[in-house]
Amino acid sequence: MTDEGLRRRVSRRTTIKALGGLGTAGLAGLAGCSGGDGGDGSDGSDGSDGESEDTDSGSTETSSGMDSVSAAWIYITEPGDMGWSWAHDQGRKAADEKFDWLETDTVEAVEPADAERTIRELTNAGNDVVFATSFEYQDPMYNVAESNPDVVYEHCSGYRTRENMGRYFGRIDQARYLTGVAAGMMTEENSLGYVAAYPISEVIRGINAFTLGAASVNSEVSTQVRWTNSWFDPQTEREAANNLIDEGVDVMAQHQDSSAAVKAASEADIWATGYDAPMGQFAGDNYITSPIWHWEMFYEPTLQAVRDGTWEPDFYYDGLESGVVDIDDWGPQVPEDVKSEVESLRGDIESGDLDIWADSTFADASVSERFQNMGSFVEQVEGSVPDS
Repeated sequence: MTDEGLRRRVSRRTTIKALGGLGTAGLAGLAGCSGGDGGDGSDGSDGSDGESEDTDSGSTETSSGMDSVSAAWIYITEPGDMGWSWAHDQGRKAADEKFDWLETDTVEAVEPADAERTIRELTNAGNDVVFATSFEYQDPMYNVAESNPDVVYEHCSGYRTRENMGRYFGRIDQARYLTGVAAGMMTEENSLGYVAAYPISEVIRGINAFTLGAASVNSEVSTQVRWTNSWFDPQTEREAANNLIDEGVDVMAQHQDSSAAVKAASEADIWATGYDAPMGQFAGDNYITSPIWHWEMFYEPTLQAVRDGTWEPDFYYDGLESGVVDIDDWGPQVPEDVKSEVESLRGDIESGDLDIWADSTFADASVSERFQNMGSFVEQVEGSVPDS
């Protein structure tokens, strides 16, 4: 970018003013293993427990409207993988197409070790708002935000906040539950497989929700889990899926950024569910559906708030009723009774009549505890969560 271009973008930035009283969570470690018990704001509260880590900071909003907004996203993988980064980039593109006052930029395949440098570079390039889309980017963004109070930062899937740093996620566990219902109705072996990434709360929550959905319609079902300890490693994901297939599972689920597990399931002629993006093309007749994201439901109003001068560092955590999470179209061989049951339960979730955790060991846990500290399996999942 030229010096003239940089000056032009910086001159558009609004000043951030303090409004008083938010504070920060200030916790360290993985979300699923931090040892906290709430008070982190992941239940939608301010997370301060009456105290503020930054005693001179407060809730903030942009002080006036802006003619235009420059926004940047950093991705853990390349968006072309049809996974997590792809879904975020679809949300970015939707916002970019909707708003003629918006300029967007992306940096792909950013390793966690490079995240802080990348976020600083995007800040220095004059961006008004930076979105960090991987859990590992939480602490790097938190560090950069401290010294750049005139920039808005948003972190996906974490729990730390500042007066100029919000956080966002969606209740994808609701969509996971629905795919589990389909799996529980369609399995013949009563054995489900799950290729999982890291043993953190986000992933454990997905495994449990999927399994609870299956168990709600099939009391004999159980889930076997294989860990890859990576977000994107197609070869390892394929190997994990094949190991589960060798153990006799006949429905596959996953929590990674590639379609490797879906492809392995299809090749073995068992049912497959994907994640993040529509993956029917990789499974053909073996496809059930996938829990998917529509991130534009968050990005568009957030960017509008930045432009209008009304942005605040809250915690966005909506569910099926908002459209930010969903399930994909059904595969060609999914029975009609399965579709009907899932759609009925979907309505119950959206209306609030069905709490997917109500009959589980996490029924009495707060939203905060389930979001940040879910560190064990429900009883229908075989084995235990490994140490992180």
